[in-house]
Amino acid sequence: MSAGPDARAGATTHITSRDNALLKELRHLAQDSAAYRRQGRIWLEGDHLCRAAMARGVRPAVAVFSESFWPLAPTQWTQAAIKNVVFTDLLMASVSALESPARMAFVIDLPAAPALRPGAASVILDRVQDAGNVGSILRSAAAFGFGQIIALGGTAGLWSPKVLRAGMGAHFALRLVERIEPQALDELKVPIIVTSSHVGSPLQASKLPMPCAWALGHEGQGVSATLMARASLSVRIEQPGGEESLNVAAAAAICLHASAVAAASGHLDGPAQL
Repeated sequence: MSAGPDARAGATTHITSRDNALLKELRHLAQDSAAYRRQGRIWLEGDHLCRAAMARGVRPAVAVFSESFWPLAPTQWTQAAIKNVVFTDLLMASVSALESPARMAFVIDLPAAPALRPGAASVILDRVQDAGNVGSILRSAAAFGFGQIIALGGTAGLWSPKVLRAGMGAHFALRLVERIEPQALDELKVPIIVTSSHVGSPLQASKLPMPCAWALGHEGQGVSATLMARASLSVRIEQPGGEESLNVAAAAAICLHASAVAAASGHLDGPAQL
């Protein structure tokens, strides 16, 4: 390992050893879905996620670059973090979990766990386990004005690398409340809406309350009976094709868009607040 000052940046460390302790920590952070909870840090790989974080005022603790990209890196990246780390290209690839590793990444501090906002338009994730589904739902929530995500126990880690990649930067526009027990939902002051393939009113015929909390359930088992009992409204998405082909992320996009359209048109119960 060698270290030294760089004319374009502050503290910069060049790492060439595969036994480096920081390298091992970052590899865990990038490849282990639960490591962010243990380390209290988050791995953001690629310029899109890094740019999304910076646009929301997040300053990275560490910026990581591949050796080949370092001389080409724009100033906005090299001066973004308190500390820069430059890995050889092979070591950078060993950290990444991607088939095509990015040339740069940020390490940011895990935000303090926010308190539940009882009156916020929300999405409740009930044991949604697929990281791609969770990330996609976060994107829909951000797009359609549902600013609070409430993840019950058993849901994929919201700040895990795979969910972050699927979320495409939506995380930084949302209030993320993780590992909540169902009884904590009693604090909510907004009605809970659940979806089902078989019961409830057709979505297009339902008068949707706003603000509200849409509850989305486990990919195979759906919303739990405990959460169903707390719901004020149950709706179904009719599928004229005759197949139950919608996964939870697709259902979420349809439901959240329906709420946004109802709010914009004034066809809802309660104040139109997104």
